[in-house]
Amino acid sequence: MGISTMFLVTIMLFSTACSSNKTSSNQVKISLTSDKHSINITGLDRAIVQDINRDSLGGNWQSLVPVYKMPADTDMKNYQPMQPGKYLVKDSIVVFTPDTPFVARQTYFVRYYKFDTNTKANDYIMGRNKLGDLHYTDLIFKQ
Repeated sequence: MGISTMFLVTIMLFSTACSSNKTSSNQVKISLTSDKHSINITGLDRAIVQDINRDSLGGNWQSLVPVYKMPADTDMKNYQPMQPGKYLVKDSIVVFTPDTPFVARQTYFVRYYKFDTNTKANDYIMGRNKLGDLHYTDLIFKQ
């Protein structure tokens, strides 16, 4: 085997290893329900969904997938109040219905907090991790 062949095999193995190490955030998706009054959040880890669903008060959903209204100045989106509403689990789909209806042509976003293998969801919910340690993805939608 020549050096160039070994180099190509190494590159192929490296790219295969990197591509198979995708996070679950690539699978999390949001969509408006047919009546456009709620959103469906799919692709969340089933164990986390079941764990948070056991919370009788329902407030822990905002620790995992809070919903926000997108401000006109997007640099200010980290300072927006959470959209109040109710979370409901149907099978493995989390359904969020806001207290006040979504406004037509208004942009919103769901901030999905990613949990790594060394951290439990409860660490984030109970505030044991610092704000800078939180890793998230913003999923944007418009009514």
